[in-house]
Amino acid sequence: MIHKLSDVQSTHIGKDTLIWQFCVVLKDAHIGDNCNINANVFIENDVVIGNNVTIKSGVQIWDGLRIEDSVFIGPNVTFTNDFLPRSKQRPDAFLQTTLKKGASIGANSTIIGGITIGEYAMIGAGSVVTKNIGTQELWYGNPVKFKGYVCQCGQKCDTSLQCKNCKERQ
Repeated sequence: MIHKLSDVQSTHIGKDTLIWQFCVVLKDAHIGDNCNINANVFIENDVVIGNNVTIKSGVQIWDGLRIEDSVFIGPNVTFTNDFLPRSKQRPDAFLQTTLKKGASIGANSTIIGGITIGEYAMIGAGSVVTKNIGTQELWYGNPVKFKGYVCQCGQKCDTSLQCKNCKERQ
């Protein structure tokens, strides 16, 4: 479903994906199946979004973003893609940022371009992420600091990655 108050120019939209009102999706963007793109989201051209992704309101997905399956992006998360931005000066190439499968980014976080956030990693709300984040790591703060590990279900766990909530070893 694409809301009638959105401007979706891309034909690369997967099955059962919802795009809510006041969204703009440029023509070369690729969005997978069963995604939920909330109101007031802007998605540029050189963007690949996997399946089962949730993007909350107020997010801009700039050129160079690669978002794998089952990623959660909280409201008003900010991405960058140019270390030396200047008005009317386009870089030769935008920085590529990758959000690996199952990663979660908390509301109002800022993600500096050119980094990778690992599988099932979790970034706390309001964080400023300036470096790569590993698999199932929990980071938060400004700048982000390592705070531990999380299970694929999202609960904190120890270095063995043994979850007390779902009893699974990841």
